[in-house]
Amino acid sequence: MLLEEGTNTRFAYLKLGDTIAKAVRIFLDLKIAIIPVLDQNGRLLSIFSRSSLYRAVLNGATSKDVVDPYLITNVISISDDLSDEQLASFVKVSSVGSVPVLDREGKVIGLLCKANMVVTLFKHSELLNVQLKAILDSMHNGVIAVDGRGCITHISIGARRILGIDSASLMGKPFHGLLPNLDITPSLVHGVVQIGKKYRCRNVTMVVNMTPLNIEGSIEGAIVIFQDLTDLEHTAKELETVKALNKTFDTVLNIIRDGIVVIDERGKTTLVNQAMANFLTLPPDKIIGRPITEILASSRLHHVASTGLSESSEVLTIQGKPIIVSSSPIIKEGNVVGAVGKAVFPHLAEAQELAEKVRCLEHKVSFFQEELQKNMTAQTIMKDMIAESPQMKRLKDEISIVASSSSTVLITGESGTGKEVVAHAVHLCSERYQGPFIKVNCAAIPESLMEAEMFGYEGGAFTGASRSGKPGRIERADGGTLFLDEIGEMPLALQAKLLRVLQDREVERLGSTESIKVNVRILAATNKKLINAIANAEFRSDLYYRLNVINLHIPPLRERLEDIKPLTHFFITKFNTILKANVMGITNNAMAALLNYSWPGNIRELENVVERAVNYAPSGLIELLHLPHNIISCNPPMIHAENDGIRHQDKIGQIEREMIMAALEKAGGNKTKAAKLLNLSRSRLYDKLNKYNLRP
Repeated sequence: MLLEEGTNTRFAYLKLGDTIAKAVRIFLDLKIAIIPVLDQNGRLLSIFSRSSLYRAVLNGATSKDVVDPYLITNVISISDDLSDEQLASFVKVSSVGSVPVLDREGKVIGLLCKANMVVTLFKHSELLNVQLKAILDSMHNGVIAVDGRGCITHISIGARRILGIDSASLMGKPFHGLLPNLDITPSLVHGVVQIGKKYRCRNVTMVVNMTPLNIEGSIEGAIVIFQDLTDLEHTAKELETVKALNKTFDTVLNIIRDGIVVIDERGKTTLVNQAMANFLTLPPDKIIGRPITEILASSRLHHVASTGLSESSEVLTIQGKPIIVSSSPIIKEGNVVGAVGKAVFPHLAEAQELAEKVRCLEHKVSFFQEELQKNMTAQTIMKDMIAESPQMKRLKDEISIVASSSSTVLITGESGTGKEVVAHAVHLCSERYQGPFIKVNCAAIPESLMEAEMFGYEGGAFTGASRSGKPGRIERADGGTLFLDEIGEMPLALQAKLLRVLQDREVERLGSTESIKVNVRILAATNKKLINAIANAEFRSDLYYRLNVINLHIPPLRERLEDIKPLTHFFITKFNTILKANVMGITNNAMAALLNYSWPGNIRELENVVERAVNYAPSGLIELLHLPHNIISCNPPMIHAENDGIRHQDKIGQIEREMIMAALEKAGGNKTKAAKLLNLSRSRLYDKLNKYNLRP
């Protein structure tokens, strides 16, 4: 896009309270005309321009004064999704030299300089001019372009061939000197399009079209396109030959007693013989041009056209009659351009009985496959939920019970306990498992966009809205499940609208006055105590009681120590596959350290710890030295249990030294990468290198 080419992404910004000296340094370093002023969230507040600097100087401001009094708050900005046409129009009418470019969240991503944009547009104009000339010269027909005065500006290669002329001497000359008695005046003066004029010149008979070039209401020239009639006569003869072949082809098709139907790559019928039309009790002209699925709902011919794979001897029942169908793709130059289907109409009673038996067996197989897939999906998600502790076993039983209900469910638990996994399990174990599972993270979507994301909008409902409108996530979850994660972060204004959805099962898009019925089950999750949020007027009590019909609470990992060991082995298997490692397990000392840790980050933290350990120990067993320092430091009794004659502090130092050496080896000696692996600052790593005498 032109906007990407013309936007300068190398810029700096100011904050309220910054000094004029800082602004001057930015102007000198980056050579930009304006400096955006951002709030703490990175959104645009105002700008400080060179004219702002001049005003400050005239007012006697010093370099230590703040920029605030001289900021321009009436800022013209543009969105990063402007089309090329919108951008060109903006550049034409805008009176400012530079403007900030904002993303959908209102954050500045660059600066658009009008001068740079003009240069970019000029380069694109030159490119289009070259491309247009190449297109005109590649045409078999003759093309002559003239300006508004009727002087020749371009003669294509085809025109030179047909007329037998050299274009160099004719450029800039009047058009009527090249093709006399061909009046182009109506097109140049009155904008008349002249089509199919017969004209003879230089012993060549031509068909000529003349079209004016209308640019923003002004006629700036015309295009003259002509074709030698000799070519048309040759084409007419070829068409006659093709017509004769088609007639022969139609005769052969209609002699065949089997039904034949042909479709293109889009699935639309392009040919049908009389036998197939008679079977469908439709005239051929009512079949051709229609999608095959409208004519034969059970047909798989469109799948053959899309996959290129043949299917043979399939039994279909059409209008209560069984037929045997075979389908083959049509291949042209290595690409699938359609498919042809042949239908055999059996008349014997034995054949009809056999076809009916096959059809019944296919229905049974299809039914059992669907049931098996449903059970496998539910069993898989329940199997992935590690539950050795009594609390988690009870939770899995509760999931199985509430999944069959349509009531709302509130899932509570600390961050990282697996609330989304529980929500997905409820969905997949329910009758809605084939419907959509739509997730909304209420904490991740900006408040300004939340309503549009949740409820959708009509075209033109607000600035930047899609012309065709957009369904919201509630609407997209129709027939399935809507999971509202971090529900405690939802703005109060939207809580009222969500309450209506729960009560009436209706949504109303932004900019619309019509309600849309939705069949959706709502699951919500939070790590906050909503009762406290209600007391602080941060959450509606009526919404809380609507959501808390069924409560599923996930205990923190520190309260279910029985799950730590199986979870650890599950994650080892997972990261062996992802990281192509061969870790066989974990030592008793390392497992004791995991069991002795409090796990404030719960399962998410345990997963990260195991991933880190598999990186450090790509084979063998995970040992104590492969665990993070914060877990090791919480386990002095366990370290002492090794009883190898080394003091606690010395043992910790030895483990830390080995961890640093392992990180340096993994980073190939790069200390910056090693510091990131150890979650240390670079200066802190250098301190430890000196401490353990590891400097090269």
